[in-house]
Amino acid sequence: MLDSFMMITSGQVWENIKSVFLNFNWTIMCAFLILVIMFYWVFKTLYENNAGRLIFLYVFMVVAGGIMALFHNGFIASGYFMYVALLSAVFLLLFSIEIKRGIYRGLNHAQSREKESIMRKSGAGIRADESSGAIVKAVQSLSKNNVGALIVLSNGNLPKEIVESGVSLNAKISNQLIEGIFIPKAPLHDGAMIIYGDKIQAAGCFLPLTQRDFPKDYGTRHRAGIGVTEVADVSAIIVSEETGIVSVVRHGEITRYVDSETLKKFLRDYYWKEFNAEKK
Repeated sequence: MLDSFMMITSGQVWENIKSVFLNFNWTIMCAFLILVIMFYWVFKTLYENNAGRLIFLYVFMVVAGGIMALFHNGFIASGYFMYVALLSAVFLLLFSIEIKRGIYRGLNHAQSREKESIMRKSGAGIRADESSGAIVKAVQSLSKNNVGALIVLSNGNLPKEIVESGVSLNAKISNQLIEGIFIPKAPLHDGAMIIYGDKIQAAGCFLPLTQRDFPKDYGTRHRAGIGVTEVADVSAIIVSEETGIVSVVRHGEITRYVDSETLKKFLRDYYWKEFNAEKK
C-alpha cells in the first residue's frame, strides 16, 4: 500500500498536472462539466437542507482526493473523476427524499404558472382573476377580524336541496358582498355561501355534517365544510370564528392554517377546472 501511495517529487507532481492538459480531449471536457454540475447540485442540496458540516466534509474529501491523486505514482484523471462522481452520488443519496420533494414542488409550480398564463389570455381568465382576488381579500379581512365564514366552491353539482336551503343571489363576486353576508347577526351569516364560477349562487345554505370524529375545536362550520365535500365533488373555505384560522377542504380532507398564497393556488386550481369546463 505504501508503494502504491508513496510520495513523489514536485517535478513528478508537475508532470501529472501537465498530463491532464496534454491529454485533454472532449471526453475529459464532458467529464469535467458533469463533475461541475454534480458538485453544484450536491452543494445546493446540502445548503438548502442546512447541512453545513456535510458541505465542509464534502469539499474536504473532494480536495483531499485531488491532492492524493496528484501525489500518486499512477495518476489517472479518469480515476479521480470517478471518485468525485461516486462521492457526489453518496451525498445526494443521503437527501434523496428532499430532492424528490423539491422536484415535485418545482413541477407543481411550473404547472400552476402555465395554468395562470393560459387563463390570463382568456375572458374566463380575467373573470377568474377578479373573482379569486375578491375572495382572497374577503377571507383575509374576515380572518383578521375573527368573523366566521363558510364558502363552498361548487362545480354545479351540488344537490338541489342544499342550494335551495338558502337564499338565491346569483350576484357577481365582490369582497364587500362576501364580508357583508358574514357580518355577525346578519340574516345569512350562519349558513354557507355557494360560489359557482364568478357568481355567488346562494347564501345562508345548510350543509350536511360529517359523521367522522374530529377534535373538539372543529365546530359546526368545519364539520359542515368537511361534510359537503364528502357528498359532492366540491371544495370549501372555512374561517374560524374563534381563532380566525383559515382552512380549506377537498375530498373530505381539511388543511388548516392556510396563508394567502396557498389560498390563491387553491382558487387557481378551482378556476382552472371552471375554465376548462367553459372551454368545452
